[in-house]
Amino acid sequence: MVMQRLVSEVMTSPLFTVQADTPLQEAVALLNQHHISALPVVGAKGELLGELSEKDLMVRESGFEAGPYVLLLDSVIYLKNPLQWDKEVHQVLGNFVEDLINRHPHTCALDLPLPQAAKLLHNGKTQRLFVLNPEGMPVGVLTRGDVVRALAEAI
Repeated sequence: MVMQRLVSEVMTSPLFTVQADTPLQEAVALLNQHHISALPVVGAKGELLGELSEKDLMVRESGFEAGPYVLLLDSVIYLKNPLQWDKEVHQVLGNFVEDLINRHPHTCALDLPLPQAAKLLHNGKTQRLFVLNPEGMPVGVLTRGDVVRALAEAI
């Protein structure tokens, strides 16, 4: 029964990973070659630092808008938060994974029951959960597709 299954039984593994200093071209090639939508970014000890997703790459390719501004005495005053603008500029111009990393990936534990993981996917409005072992290292990924396949197998 699908309700009694654990994430570890349904997740996709092995997991392809990149490090923060991986060139973007290499990460994009890995995404394309394996037909995946995101990669976990790991540190030197294998710990999860964040993720690089197609969404992050779309920001880079679509550029950014400076946002609303006001002209006052021949000066341009941007009404958008300058810290957010700086982040967007960095994303557009970045050459390494660390330039686009999302440092708040959605995660779950290996032993999480599948219904709770499905709830995390839904409530987090995310496509994936990186599955972490007790040491905090990613060992798999659970996608919405994995949950649907588990439901289909149970029928």
